[in-house]
Amino acid sequence: MMKRAYQYRFYPTPEQADLLARTFGCVRFVYNTVLRWRTDALFNERQKIDYTQANARLTAIKKLPELAFLNEVSCVPLQQCLRHQQAAFKHFFEGRAQYPAFKKKRYRQSAEFTTSAFRYRDGQLFLAKCAEPLAIRWSRPLPSAPSTVTVSQDAAGRYFASCLCEFMPETLPVTPKTLGIDLGLKDLFVTSEGERIGNPRHTAKYAARLALAQRRLSRKKLGSANRAKARQKVARIHAKISDCRMDGLHKLSRRLINENQVVCVESLAVKNLIRNPALSKAIADAGWGELVRQLAYKGEWTGRQVVAIDRWYPSSKRCSTCGHTLNALPLNIRRWACPACGCEHDRDVNAAVNIKAAGLAVLALGENVSGIGQVPLS
Repeated sequence: MMKRAYQYRFYPTPEQADLLARTFGCVRFVYNTVLRWRTDALFNERQKIDYTQANARLTAIKKLPELAFLNEVSCVPLQQCLRHQQAAFKHFFEGRAQYPAFKKKRYRQSAEFTTSAFRYRDGQLFLAKCAEPLAIRWSRPLPSAPSTVTVSQDAAGRYFASCLCEFMPETLPVTPKTLGIDLGLKDLFVTSEGERIGNPRHTAKYAARLALAQRRLSRKKLGSANRAKARQKVARIHAKISDCRMDGLHKLSRRLINENQVVCVESLAVKNLIRNPALSKAIADAGWGELVRQLAYKGEWTGRQVVAIDRWYPSSKRCSTCGHTLNALPLNIRRWACPACGCEHDRDVNAAVNIKAAGLAVLALGENVSGIGQVPLS
């Protein structure tokens, strides 16, 4: 059995929307208050605060008369946000993440409910302190009763419920087909068989609408209701771009996993590549890291293998026929002839063939096969 989150959109009643708004506000207030307290203790007193102390701090501040509003919402999301904060500090101290940041009101809001704070019965989901079930658009049934439910509201004002459930993955039948893919910008990726998947460039498609909405937002008075409406219009366009990108990546990753037993990819350092001021927008829009991440977990679910080769492997400069490696190969050169064997190569197809060969070699040697999780995805 494995765990998987199923996300659904729902439409709250005015009373539920008011309760959720207060819950989001309390979660944000508790997280930021305890984070300030822990930060002061860390930098002023050189003291590390653990979850037990943070939870005791929450109990203390809830007793203050001026903070009585914290008792009007469920206590579970408040405790869960402190658990998430503790995990963020753990990742920071172990060098895997940056220092925890304060939560902001205008970004995505969320609250996590455990089994003691919600009830799932007959296809209906009831949250704590809610008399009516959430009006969820059930696009597919849940495989089991959820263990946790995370309710969120994005910047565009949409509400989502993410249910964490246990499910039994279905292993796909073994197929002899293997594939290498070379990620790019002109084409999202090129396969070792010569197939080119064009880059949809979702940001460029909506660039004109986004620029118009942002200009209108910039002219609105600060703090006005019209500015809030204009900000939400901008957020809706960004949400549309993000949804289109995710939909395309999910379809492509599912197709690659369904058709191939082994998929060989590059382990690109997207965070480093995105520092290029000329290409950063295009790289971020392509979603390379998200595509590799989806391939990884979908391969694990279905019994397929996803192999990431070393990021320094010269896949583009190496001749896939004789193995000769060029000293340099500028980006503007898309086709080149090997000086050793004379074979002519398409840059991207040659790189995909080399990636496939290197991935299968890694698979045969048994090094870093079990987990693409060991390879940095960004």
